[in-house]
Amino acid sequence: MTDEIYDLGHGFWSIRGSFIKNGIIDIGVQSALIKMASGRFIFLDSYTLTGDVRQQVMDLTNDGHDVEAVLNVHPFHTVHCAQMAQDFPQATFYGSSRHREKIPSVSWSEDLVESDAVTERYAELDFSLPKGIYYISPNDAVHASSLLVYHAPSQSIYVDDTFEIPPSKLFNTVQPSLGLHPTTQQALKNEPNAGKQYCDWATELAHKWSDTRYFCGAHSGLVEFGEGRFKTALLSAIDVARSELQSS
Repeated sequence: MTDEIYDLGHGFWSIRGSFIKNGIIDIGVQSALIKMASGRFIFLDSYTLTGDVRQQVMDLTNDGHDVEAVLNVHPFHTVHCAQMAQDFPQATFYGSSRHREKIPSVSWSEDLVESDAVTERYAELDFSLPKGIYYISPNDAVHASSLLVYHAPSQSIYVDDTFEIPPSKLFNTVQPSLGLHPTTQQALKNEPNAGKQYCDWATELAHKWSDTRYFCGAHSGLVEFGEGRFKTALLSAIDVARSELQSS
């Protein structure tokens, strides 16, 4: 897979990269570059930038000097953090407790990426952490949760794993379908009504971010929704899964 950068407008660039799973299949990976009102930039997630994509990013960010932070929103996406820290040494790096544990060579901020402090610091973005499931699952094979980010000016939702688009759907699809991560049920917390908490959270999100136009998924690719289609697709996915999740 060739690295690509897509300008979604209003200061949001989706970066699509390569990730080879089990040495066989390229399932893809993502990052995003966002220009804040201050004129400075932040990244969502770390990725090793190369070639034309790296040059475009450097041109936009004054050779990287205008990058103020990298927000690593998925606790299990850690492969590129060390290299990103070398490429942007002046940036503040935010991550989960798992990022700190797995990549101690990075000088992590004391504020966790999912903390209220980060939410308040970057109030130009809208953040949402799934309810009812573990953010960092005790099972390393369960990656259903991530910190979701919505960029209202470009109507872009940034999702690592939590929601997925079937691989048959391509960029500019008018009516894409949406699914939950296959390990969502395994990610449920061991507490009463965990499944209901998750379904209620996702339902609320569908309404709150109903204006979503661009879906940036870690392994699903970049998909464009028609007006109102994201809300419909997410509500449909929850309706399909609700019985099973709430009976767990």
